[in-house]
Amino acid sequence: MSTVATAPEDGSAEPSAAQLPMAGPSAAPAPARAAHVDAVAATRGGGQPKAGPAAESPVPDATALPQVLKIVGAVVSPATLLLALMYYVGRLEFAGFFSYFGADVTVLNPTVQDYLSNSVDGMIPPLIATAGAGLLALWVHQLLFRGLPEGTRRIVVRALAPAAAIAGFVLVSLAIADLVLGTVFPAAFLEGRGLSLSIGVLLLAYAARLVRLLIAQRRPTQVPQRPPGAVAVAEWGAVFILVSVGLFWAAGSYAIGVGMTRAQELESLLPSRPDVVVYSEKRLSLQAPGVREVTCQYPDAAYRFRYDSLKLVPMPSGDQYLLLPAGWTHTNGAVIVLRRSDSLRLEFSPPGHTRNATC
Repeated sequence: MSTVATAPEDGSAEPSAAQLPMAGPSAAPAPARAAHVDAVAATRGGGQPKAGPAAESPVPDATALPQVLKIVGAVVSPATLLLALMYYVGRLEFAGFFSYFGADVTVLNPTVQDYLSNSVDGMIPPLIATAGAGLLALWVHQLLFRGLPEGTRRIVVRALAPAAAIAGFVLVSLAIADLVLGTVFPAAFLEGRGLSLSIGVLLLAYAARLVRLLIAQRRPTQVPQRPPGAVAVAEWGAVFILVSVGLFWAAGSYAIGVGMTRAQELESLLPSRPDVVVYSEKRLSLQAPGVREVTCQYPDAAYRFRYDSLKLVPMPSGDQYLLLPAGWTHTNGAVIVLRRSDSLRLEFSPPGHTRNATC
């Protein structure tokens, strides 16, 4: 039996429910019918078809950041990266400390444990500053995109995008200029070079994201185009590398400054530190200013020679003694390095203690 379809009274070409053929083997699947009904309903209501998952975020390339972090974590674990940073900071702190006294850290031969333990107190202020700055930036970002009205947010984003781009370009340019010329940042703030690079790169990346957000706001009816996954991963990977290099650069400069500051503090406290007397089996022929050599009068003495007016510099668990004359200054003073052995004996006494002229 055949069926004649009649047009509905409202003039639309859609058949009524009674005129639709009965569901059978040849009927369309349920998902297809549901999609058809949704499309018809959206068309009758004058709306646009709903966009897929790509329209949920106006800046969809942020989804590549977890993938970049996962790749970095697969290559270098966070614990290994932290140990490498501690070793790097501790070694440079020792280098700055001993270079102030005119000694080379490689000659003193500290151990890996010495480097790691020496870096703990030097890393606390940078870690607090970095974590605090990052937390503050996240709070400001959340306030900007969640706490402000829509109109105010658009105005702020339009003003913030060029400001972040200009500031980032200036900071990166200063870091590059200092790397090439070496005269941009003062000697008292050498860590500013690495900080300028890291902060500048972050500001440029943030400005790029704000520009993409503005483009998405100006074209609300269009589905944002998601960039290729490889491009997004490469972009975030480059940002991560540049920021990491800048932070290591800043941490190295800061560590050297911390070491030299500790050396200056030790120099100011040198007169109040205990006096050190070195007894030796053999003549050491120390010619440092202010150091007195005394030959013992007993030929069968275990230690025949004595050296007075010395100060001991605190050393890690290496195999060397670092000694300074009691009147040592940074502008005019010698440094004495002795290898620890059974042929040497150190004797400590309060500062200014008077000793016999003979031993």
